[in-house]
Amino acid sequence: MPPNYSSQNLQGRSFKGQNLTGANFSNADIRGANFTNAILKNADFTSAKAGLQRHWVIGLLLVSCLLSALSGYLSILIGSLVASILNPKNTTVNFVIGIVSLVMMPVFFIVTSRKGLRAGFGAFVGALAVAGAVGFAFAVAVVKARAVALAGAVGKTLVGAFAFAGAGALAGALAGAFAFAVAGAGAIAFAFAFAVAGARALAVTGVLALAGAYVYALDVVGAGTRALAVAFAVAGVFLLFSAYIGCRSLAGDEKDAWLRSAAIAFAATGSTSFRNADLTDADFTGAILRNTDFRKANLTRTRFYEVKKLDLARVDNSILANRGVLNLLVTGNGRGKPYAGANLKGANLIGADLKEANLKDADITEATFQGACLEWANLTLAQSVGTNFINAQMTGACVEAWNIESTTKLDNVDCRFIYLLENPKPGTDDRERRPSSGDFQPREFSKLFEEVLNTVDLIFRNGIDWKAFVNAFQTVQDQNEDTELALQSIENKGDGVVVVKVGVPDGADKEKIHSDFTQNYHLALQAVEEKYKALLQAKDNEIVIYRQQSGEMTEIVRLLANKPINVQVDNKVENKNMTNSNDASRKIEIGSVGRDFNASGQALNLGDISGTVTNTINQLPTSPEPEKPGIKELLAQLQSAIEADTNLNQEDKAEALEQVKALAEAGKSPQEGTVQKAAKTAIKILKGTIASLPSATTLVEEFNKLLPLISSFLGLT
Repeated sequence: MPPNYSSQNLQGRSFKGQNLTGANFSNADIRGANFTNAILKNADFTSAKAGLQRHWVIGLLLVSCLLSALSGYLSILIGSLVASILNPKNTTVNFVIGIVSLVMMPVFFIVTSRKGLRAGFGAFVGALAVAGAVGFAFAVAVVKARAVALAGAVGKTLVGAFAFAGAGALAGALAGAFAFAVAGAGAIAFAFAFAVAGARALAVTGVLALAGAYVYALDVVGAGTRALAVAFAVAGVFLLFSAYIGCRSLAGDEKDAWLRSAAIAFAATGSTSFRNADLTDADFTGAILRNTDFRKANLTRTRFYEVKKLDLARVDNSILANRGVLNLLVTGNGRGKPYAGANLKGANLIGADLKEANLKDADITEATFQGACLEWANLTLAQSVGTNFINAQMTGACVEAWNIESTTKLDNVDCRFIYLLENPKPGTDDRERRPSSGDFQPREFSKLFEEVLNTVDLIFRNGIDWKAFVNAFQTVQDQNEDTELALQSIENKGDGVVVVKVGVPDGADKEKIHSDFTQNYHLALQAVEEKYKALLQAKDNEIVIYRQQSGEMTEIVRLLANKPINVQVDNKVENKNMTNSNDASRKIEIGSVGRDFNASGQALNLGDISGTVTNTINQLPTSPEPEKPGIKELLAQLQSAIEADTNLNQEDKAEALEQVKALAEAGKSPQEGTVQKAAKTAIKILKGTIASLPSATTLVEEFNKLLPLISSFLGLT
C-alpha cells in the first residue's frame, strides 16, 4: 500500500533514496523536503506547496539586501563624479572626469540593454582605450603647437596636456568600473530578491539601496546643494536600471542568462529537492514549485498542468529549460504555436490544445498526447517512438516520415483524414491525402498504421537484384525461424529507389531482421556479382580455346588434305575417310567451362549434361585405395549432391554440372596451365551458385567438404 501524506506538514523532512512509488502528497507542505534519489513513480503532488522554509527565506533576503546596499554605495560614487561638474572650484582634471562620466553613462545603458551586462562592460573598456588615445593625441598636438615657446613654457604645456589626457583615461576607468560594479551588484541583488520572495522583496531591496545611496551622498557631496540632487538622481537611475536588468533576466531574456541561472541557483539553496529523483508519471497539477530543484530528475510524462512559479525552479537541461515548452506544459495551450525541432521527450500533454501547431522534427518520444487536439498539426519527421496518442484528435494532421513503431499507441484516434506530405507535389496540390476520398471509418486510422508498425521497410537505392533478394530472404527466414515473414508490397519510388515492405508479427525484433537482411543481401549480391564475372571470364576462355583448336585443325587439314587418314584431334574428332567422305561437317567437341560448343556453334541439350558429366568422370582413374577417394570419386559425389538438391532450379543445376565436367576435364591433365585456369574459373562459378543456397542445405555441406579435397587434387591450393 503506497504511503499517504496528504495535507500533512512535511517541511524539512528527508525522503532521500526512498521508494515512494504511488505515494500521495496532495495538498502537503513539502517546503525544504529532500527527495534526492527517491523513486516517486506515479506519485501524487497535486496542490502541494514546495519551496523554501521561512528561515531560509529570511537568510537569503539578508544577503540580497547587503548586495543592494553595496550597489547603492557604488552608485553614489558615479553620481558624485557627474555632480563634480557643478562645482566651480573643481580642478580641470575633476571637471574632465565628470564630463567623461556623464557622456559614457548613456553608452553603457544602451549597450547593456541591447546586448547584456558583459557587452556593456566591454563597451566601457573600448571607450576607455579610445579616450586614452584621444587624450594623448591631444597632448602631443599641444606640445607640437607650443614647440617654438620657451623651454619652461613647453615643459609646463607638456605636463598640462598629459594631465588632461590622463584625466580622460582615469575618468573612463573609474566610470567603467563603477558602472559595471553598480549594475552588476544591483542586478544580482534585485534578481536574488525577486527569485527568493517575489515583487515585495524586490521593492524592499530597492528602497534599501536608495536609502544607502542617499546617506552616503550626504557624506560625499554635502547636504542642501544642487550637487546632492544630481548625485542622488544619477544613483537612482543606475539602481532602476539594475532592477530592470535583474527582472529582465529572470523573465527569460537570453542576454543575461548567466544572471538568471545564478539567481535561481542561489534561491534554490535549502529548498525542496527532487534532484536525481524518478518522477515518471508523477502529478504536480496545481502545485506551487518556486525554487524547487529538479536537476537530473526523470521527468518522463510528469504532469505540470497549472502549476505555479515553475519558471523559478532549478531545471538545468531538462525539457523545462525551454520557456515555450514550459509554458505549454503548464497551460496546455499550444494552438498554432511553433515547436519545430523542440525537445518534448516524455512531455505530459494530456488534453492539450495543439491544433495547427508545428511539431516538425520535434522529439516527442515517450510523450503522451492522450485526448489532445492535434488537428491540422504538422508532425513531419516527428520522433514518435513510445508516444501515446490514445483518443487524440488528428484530423488533417500531416504525418510525413514520422517515426513510429509498435510501442506507439494509436488506439481510438479520432481522425477523418490525414496527409502524408507536408508540401504538395511540384505543379500540383496533391499532398497524398488518406483516404484519397471520403473519411476514415471508425478504427480505420489505427488499422492503417498498425500495418505500418508491423512491417520492416527494406530500401534499395540503386535498384534491386531479385536473385540476391530471394536468397537473402530465405536465409533470414532460416535465421529467424520462429518469426513468420511475408512480403507485403513492392514500391518503385523512381530514380532507382525501390521499397520492399516485409510483414512481421507483433513483438518481432524488427531491428535484428532489418540488420540480418541487409547483411545477407550484400553477401548474396557479392556472390551473384562474382558468379557473373566468372561467367564472363569463362566465355572469354571458351573463345580463346576455340580459336586455338580451330587454328590447329586448319593447319592439319591443309597438310593432310590429299591423304586418306583417320584423324583424332585433342578431345574427340569423329573418324572419317577424308577423301571418300561426303560429310564435310567434321564435328569437333571442345570441353569447356560453362557451356559445350561444337564446330557449328550448337549447344548441347541440357538433358544430356548429366550423362556427359558421368562419362567424363568415368574417364578418370579410379583411386587405388577404396577407403581414400580420389578425384574421380570426389567429383562423382559432388555430381550426385547437385543432382539430388531440390533448391537449385534447372538452369542453375545444369550450370553447376557443367562446372563439374570442366573439373573432370582438368583432372585428366591437372598440371597444364590453361586447364588449371579453367578449373579455377569453374570453382568460382560453383561457389557463386552454392552461395545462393541456405547454409543448412545438404549440397552446401557437401560442397564445403569436397571442394578443398578437389582443389588439392588439381593443385589449386
